[in-house]
Amino acid sequence: MERIATADTQASATPSGGPLADESGPASSLDSGLLDAMPRQREVPDGAGELRFATPTPAAVSVSASTPAVPGESRVLLALRGLHPWRLLPTPTGTPFTFCYGLLLVVTSLVAQYADPTFVNHLHQASSTDVTHLLRDPFLVLVASALWIVGGVVSPYAFLFLLVLTALERRIGGVRAAGVFLSGHILATLATEGTVGIAVLVGHLPDSSLHRLDYGISFGVATSIGALAGLLRPWLGLPLITLFGWSLVTDLIAFTDPMTNWGHLISLTIGIATWPLIRRWARAAQVDRAARAPGAARVEVAGV
Repeated sequence: MERIATADTQASATPSGGPLADESGPASSLDSGLLDAMPRQREVPDGAGELRFATPTPAAVSVSASTPAVPGESRVLLALRGLHPWRLLPTPTGTPFTFCYGLLLVVTSLVAQYADPTFVNHLHQASSTDVTHLLRDPFLVLVASALWIVGGVVSPYAFLFLLVLTALERRIGGVRAAGVFLSGHILATLATEGTVGIAVLVGHLPDSSLHRLDYGISFGVATSIGALAGLLRPWLGLPLITLFGWSLVTDLIAFTDPMTNWGHLISLTIGIATWPLIRRWARAAQVDRAARAPGAARVEVAGV
């Protein structure tokens, strides 16, 4: 039974001028002003002069003191629980470059499918990065040629664009992902079309090759695949780059469009060459995300 000793009970329990009770006796618990069988609590005077008990301060929370894993739970289940399938697709806030660029490609693909064929052919000719256009207006055609998907939204490169650019942008940021994509698109285009121009000059190709139709996003996608493989774990990155590289080699062996097929291999090589740079970018982006995480500056690590 809990009892609290007040001032009145203390006065009645101790007769005037009587001997004090022994400290180990019952009167001691009453005179202490504490609950029975409770340890002595620190008394802190408040502003009104009354006594109140101090509440204990919460202990510092350790970063490593997270909720422990369920005993017996396999690593595979833990990995599956950490998957977020919706992160495979672009979002306006998470991957703004891929999202906006993807919407633009959807619009141009719809135009290519439903607009007048003569008008579409005129647009493709004006956007072509052939030798003639590159010599006359290189900046315009290098940008315009990246606004079209050969085969439309049902093309395999459209599917690869969404998955690869989304994953790459989430790891290194939108500006850097755009730089990787455009570097492959521009450098591979200049390499292939420059080769065509030289072949025409030396007489190995006819003059009509200077006007060959060349547009699309495939060079940029191939470069992004090569770059992304360097950021993935080896059990995922190596099969990705091996399968994609083998498909490019088989296309080259078929010899249906050798200049474009060589351009894809050049683009993939450019992506692989960016591994040291993009790995440094990925580490910097990870540190930046950790610094901007809510409450990151308020986490207190308990001392050992």
